[in-house]
Order: sequence, then structure tokens, then C-alpha cells
Amino acid sequence: MTRATWTSWPSREALSRQGRTRPRAVIAWSVRVLLLALVLWGTFTAGKFGPWELAVGLLGVLGCAWAAWAFFRTSLEHRLWPSLGLMALLMAAAFGAQQAGAGVPAVVLWCGCAVTALERLPLSAAVPATAGALAAYAAVNTDGWMTTVLTTGGLCLAGYVLRLDAEARGSALRLLAQERAARAAEAESAALNERSRIAREIHDVLAHSLSAQLVHLEAARLLIERQPSGEFRDQVLERVVAARSMAREGLAETRQALSALRGEVAPVEDFLRQLVTAEPGEVTVAGEQRPLTAEASQTVRRVAQEALTNVRKHAPGATVRVRLEYLPGEVALEVRDRGGHRPVDELAVSGSGYGLLGMRERAELLGGTLEAGPGEEGFVVSLRVPA
Repeated sequence: MTRATWTSWPSREALSRQGRTRPRAVIAWSVRVLLLALVLWGTFTAGKFGPWELAVGLLGVLGCAWAAWAFFRTSLEHRLWPSLGLMALLMAAAFGAQQAGAGVPAVVLWCGCAVTALERLPLSAAVPATAGALAAYAAVNTDGWMTTVLTTGGLCLAGYVLRLDAEARGSALRLLAQERAARAAEAESAALNERSRIAREIHDVLAHSLSAQLVHLEAARLLIERQPSGEFRDQVLERVVAARSMAREGLAETRQALSALRGEVAPVEDFLRQLVTAEPGEVTVAGEQRPLTAEASQTVRRVAQEALTNVRKHAPGATVRVRLEYLPGEVALEVRDRGGHRPVDELAVSGSGYGLLGMRERAELLGGTLEAGPGEEGFVVSLRVPA
């Protein structure tokens, strides 16, 4: 064996219950219950004890149970000296039980320490601990040297086999975790590739089309402005300018969607501040800022955009307050307006295809919620989505 083999701990996966099948778990608990029953039976049938002696014996059993539980925890955390201290405490309890005439609990504790040390401690610490426990057992065993040799040899073999079995299970769990991580990375890579492909398609079709429309609309505007002023000319110019503005906004939104697909989304706070620049309002951000997922970021952006569009349609000139709050495990957006007139029954049927229904569907797709309705001074839209 190499030096690393002697000084290394069994892996955390090997020492934990993770990966144990149900039959193995049942067997492990059955063995523990059986050992506890043996300790209790041996303690209370060791002699004619009075009430005080029985109380001390029960406290001793409970103390040993706690020490064994604590040993399992400290060895799981790879803490050597606390583990050795608890092991020494259990051996001392076995010695005390032997001196008090309770031979069965003493044998159970010594044998249990021998097997458990080999299973859960580094070999450099497990071998001396096991040797000490088995030496104490051999000193009190009266069944003959052959029985003692076979028993101690069997206990050593059992402890080492349990160690190898636990290590094999831990290795299998690590390999399974690595395979899952590789599959997740592969799926994420495939998703990124697909999103990049979609982004390229959108850019080649929609972005180019909108850019061409902007060029033509700008040329049309220049041509119309050169014509003599008149009512018809002014109306056409107004329509062309409005169409150019809509095409420019559509191109900007398309570029934002492309950035989101490629994972290059600008911070939500910057988007909200830019969105409110054309409105009499303010944006406040609360909580510890952190990057949001692409889905959560797009939902916040689209809900804010739709809410502000509704404000322009139904409460022109109203003051808008946008609040973005980072909460543990989620993000909250609130868009509140005041100072404008809004017919409440018109909001649900306005917009270009989303409205309240579209905003709520966006939130629910991510497991979030959206509430919208009249507030104290205007209309309030509240969004909460996991992020």
C-alpha cells in the first residue's frame, strides 16, 4: 500500500448514506437495533442491580449511543482527533462495563469499535484503534485461543470488506455525478448552439428587414419634406415618421432579443432606466444585485415594457414609478403610475397581443405570479418570478 492509502480518509460519498439501496439500509438499521438490544439486555441482566445502578447503566447506554452517533458525524466530516477521542470514549465505556460485570455490552462495544474504525478511519489511525479494541476483547474472552483468533480475524476482515464496499459505492456515486454533470453540460451546450442558430436566423431575416425598412422610410421622409406644405403632405409625413419610429423601436427590441439568445443581456436596471427616460418617472433598485437568468430577465423586461405601454395609452402624462427588488430566490418588479386618467376596463383589451393575459402567462411559465389592478392613485402591476 502507498503512503496515501494509509493516510487518506474514505470518501464522503462512501461514509454517507447516499446511494444505499433500500435492502442495505434496512440491514444497517437492523444491525444497529440488534446491537442496541444486546447492550441493553447485557446491561440489565448482568447482575442484581438496584435502582441507582440501573439508572447509571441506562445513562451509560444512552451516552454510548450518543458517542457512536457523534463518531459517525465527525468521521463523515473527516475530523480525525474528535473521531479518535470518541472512539477512545467508547472503549473506555466498554472497559467500565466489563469492570461492572456487564460483559456482553463490553464485547459489543469493543467489536463494534474494531469494525467501525476499519470502515471509517484512515488506516494509519484505524489499525491501532482496531488492534486496541480486539486486544481488549481477546483479554476477556474465555472461549479458547482458537475461537479468539477466528473471531478477531473475522472482525478485521468484516471491517475491511465494509470499507472496500463503501469505497466502491462512493466511486460509483462520483462517476454518476460526473456523468450527470457531463450530460448537463452537453445539454447546455446544445441549447446554446440552438439559441445561437435561432439568433442568426432572426438577425438574417427580421433585423435585415427592419433595417431596410428604416432606410426606405427615412428616404420617404426626406422626399416628402421637399414637397410643398399642405394638409395631405403633413398627414403623410406624420404617418411616415410614426412608422419609422416604430421600425426603429422594433429593431432595438430585436437586437435585445438577439443579445438575450446569445447570453449577452445588459443588466435589467439599465434597461429599465432607459425605458423610463421618455416618461416622467423614476426607477429604484433594492436588494443585492445579481445576474438573472435569460428567462427571468426577459420576463421582467417585457412586463415593464407592456406596463409602460399601457400607461402611455390609458394614462398619458402620468408619473411612473418602477421598483426592482432582488429577493432571496426571486426578483420582484412593480410598475406604479399616478396623476393620469385610466379607464380600468380598457386595459385588458388593449395592447398589441399581450396585455394583462400575456404578462401573466410569462410569469406563470417561470413559476411566478403577476397581479395588476387599481392602486391608491393609479394602476399597479406587480411581478414576482424565481431568479
